[in-house]
Amino acid sequence: MKIGFIGLGVMGRPMAGHLIAAGHDVLLHRVKPVSQHLVDAGGSAMDSAAEVAAGAEVVILMLPDTPDVEDVLFGETGIAAVLKPGTLVIDMSSISPVATQDYAARIVGAGGEWLDAPVSGGEAGAVNAALTIMAGGSEAAFQRALPILQLLGKRITHIGGAGDGQTAKVCNQVIVGLTISAVAEALSLAEWAGADPAKVREALLGGFADSTILKVHGERIINRTFEPGFRIALHRKDLGLAVDAARSLNKALPGTALAHQMMSAAIGRGDGDLDHSALVRTLRAISEPQ
Repeated sequence: MKIGFIGLGVMGRPMAGHLIAAGHDVLLHRVKPVSQHLVDAGGSAMDSAAEVAAGAEVVILMLPDTPDVEDVLFGETGIAAVLKPGTLVIDMSSISPVATQDYAARIVGAGGEWLDAPVSGGEAGAVNAALTIMAGGSEAAFQRALPILQLLGKRITHIGGAGDGQTAKVCNQVIVGLTISAVAEALSLAEWAGADPAKVREALLGGFADSTILKVHGERIINRTFEPGFRIALHRKDLGLAVDAARSLNKALPGTALAHQMMSAAIGRGDGDLDHSALVRTLRAISEPQ
């Protein structure tokens, strides 16, 4: 199958690599020196999104934010203007659910098919083809995409119509963000009170407070290892999507709003490119004498 892949960042590079390794003819856009190995492995570098769409049956997007997706879809050298009838567009970025519904309608109106399929699992999930994938779109589009998605992830769920995959991803990011905040506070409290935070974490594992966040990010917090699996700046963006969605519905997400502000403070301190577990640094800055 000819598959276009646009967006070769930390997540996109290994994802595109899995498709190449599976034998697909992968057309790549935004190739940089760090992603040149994908061309060496058999991928083809294209100069524009339009060039990708002109040659592909399926086009996958893995981009940072809503404006990036809009530009690749509908910009001057975007996909929509050259979309071949029946081309399946799979947006695996994490963007606005409201904007996604509009983009889906425009792609379908142009003769294509649409699936939003954002992912969770971070860089490790992408590298190990073990991502959790949340899909929104028609059943036909989902079934067509499924063999491709199975090369990238382990848990793949069709949530509902267009935009529902993005809504599920925003919900995921709310839970992850608030849980990181909770683990950071709990382990900091343990240390401030004179207990060994590593022993406290060990005691909590397997109990009702156990979670993947406590396992993975709790260890990062204790060891102060904040190389990014998922950057604070990107998580702040996702929580902003949740806050915006709640505001549009006239609903309150107070915990999410607080976590969003804490991440804004972390970015202001210069920590935006660190792993989201580094939120503990902002908590410490608030509470400890300078």
